[in-house]
Amino acid sequence: MSGGLTSVDRLSSGLSAGAAFADVRAEPYKTASAPREHTTMRLVSTPFNPTPPGAILHPVRTADGVHLRTARWTPPHGARGTVTILTGRAEFIEKYYETIRNLLDRGLSVAIFDWRGQGGSARQLKNPRKGHIDDFSLYERDFSAFVTEVLEPSCPEPWFGLAHSMGAAIVLAIARAGRCPLDRLVLSSPMIGLASMKWPRVTRGFVEALDAVGLGGAFPRRGGSKIGAMLPFDGNPLTSDPVRYARTASIVAANPELGLGHPTIGWLDAAFRLMREFEDPDFPRRTLTPTLVIAAGADRVADTRAAERFASRLRAGRMVIVEGAEHELLMERDVFRDQFFAAFDAFVPGVEGVRARAVS
Repeated sequence: MSGGLTSVDRLSSGLSAGAAFADVRAEPYKTASAPREHTTMRLVSTPFNPTPPGAILHPVRTADGVHLRTARWTPPHGARGTVTILTGRAEFIEKYYETIRNLLDRGLSVAIFDWRGQGGSARQLKNPRKGHIDDFSLYERDFSAFVTEVLEPSCPEPWFGLAHSMGAAIVLAIARAGRCPLDRLVLSSPMIGLASMKWPRVTRGFVEALDAVGLGGAFPRRGGSKIGAMLPFDGNPLTSDPVRYARTASIVAANPELGLGHPTIGWLDAAFRLMREFEDPDFPRRTLTPTLVIAAGADRVADTRAAERFASRLRAGRMVIVEGAEHELLMERDVFRDQFFAAFDAFVPGVEGVRARAVS
């Protein structure tokens, strides 16, 4: 991004993590076992972004007591399977309404949820604008509760995953551990590494030290509670589509409770720990779930080259790069989204034939 923004600033705009830190603002915080009850257990519909018809809202409670907002849809003429959408940092269900319609048109059921600490799910700190987690393994508790309470009783198989950025990193860790029930994964701009991060070892060490001395709940130096989705379009590192960017902003304007500010030092430390695991060459080799990685050629948030290295080692994977696209492929212009869905349709069994009949 122009203007001298660091990888942490770009991540804070939409994804995740770090550069120079100082002047931190500490806040005592409770762990995820006792989250703050800041939830929005309804779906927000606006004229610019109406809720797809047939939505079924599911409040879910995780094993450690965190309340999650989940929703699902079924196509009108029967489903050929279910796509679980696993969102990125600071995202929320409503941002994916267009994508949900695209998937329903392909004859697929859709299920989606907000991770703990964002969207309409319970926040982790007193300040609901802080994006916080103690460890990314806690997100697996969200996924496990979602599978048990939504996917298994209500969603037809086969099950596919469509995961963006942070969501892609989380589901990769679950798949690597052999605990992923999804039959195939499509990863959009996965958070394997951060783009153009200067002095990564120094940054990681500094963040780790701040977290260790009890500043995990603090913002980094440039961090704050201002909602990232409300920042101006010009210079944003997420999408080149001004209409879709404005749509996201309009959703948050209609319901500010969905918005999130910068990640905390604790979140950054947890993200760095997970990304360090991805550097192990054996990590992708031991990930057996068939996986399609779709990366953005002009990504200024996630490191496309790191994703290439990772994908080249997958035992059951392939990679497609959408040249010229920014980080949020599903919020990009049609010329880029069409390439994304062409790769998706070729990878998800049975979808290509459905689309061909729909066009004819």
